[in-house]
Amino acid sequence: MKVSQALRERRSIRAFLDRPVPPALLRELLERAARSPSSGNLQPWRIHVLQGEVLKRFVAHIAERLASDPEPDPADYAVYPQPLQEPYRTSRFEVGEQMYALLGIGRDDKPARLAWFARNFRFFEAPCALFFSVDRCMGPGQWADLGMYQQSLMLLLKEHGLDSCPQACWARYHRSVEEFLQLPAERMLHCAIAVGYTDPEAPVNRLVSERLPLEAFCTFVE
Repeated sequence: MKVSQALRERRSIRAFLDRPVPPALLRELLERAARSPSSGNLQPWRIHVLQGEVLKRFVAHIAERLASDPEPDPADYAVYPQPLQEPYRTSRFEVGEQMYALLGIGRDDKPARLAWFARNFRFFEAPCALFFSVDRCMGPGQWADLGMYQQSLMLLLKEHGLDSCPQACWARYHRSVEEFLQLPAERMLHCAIAVGYTDPEAPVNRLVSERLPLEAFCTFVE
């Protein structure tokens, strides 16, 4: 698979098959993705891999937390700017409406929307979950480096027939994640990526989010 094909076909998958990810393949791709660029070669990414029984224990750990205290933890960082201004607000709204339309969930059906959102915290039943963190001393440059690693990894996964879904929602309950993973105090949770084989029958996996035309974000200076 060419890079251009992997980039075109990569999507955020929200329904996975009950099929394990081969550990040896996963290790290989995690190592390959480390060829991603980083300023000063700092390589600031830190990753925790959860599969099998450990993943089941973690999902149970989070389910217990949500049942006893659904209030989010004090935020370490803002996933979105507050308030989210245009045109970004409309972009976020539209992709959400496209997803719920595929699921057959109406705008006023709040219980169904909340139930769907809760699937985030089961990684959409993916058989593998990756948590990403960085040292708290790192700045925006190193967060950009982390994003480049994540993109490299997701493209490599796609090349090898695997799919993924990056999940910023875990920042809402970062303390529970950090507790389970025993992250040191100097480490900050960034996000997770669910990894597995896509369920081709799931309607939600037909979602292909729109992209802006080149003229909307690129200026050719003359």
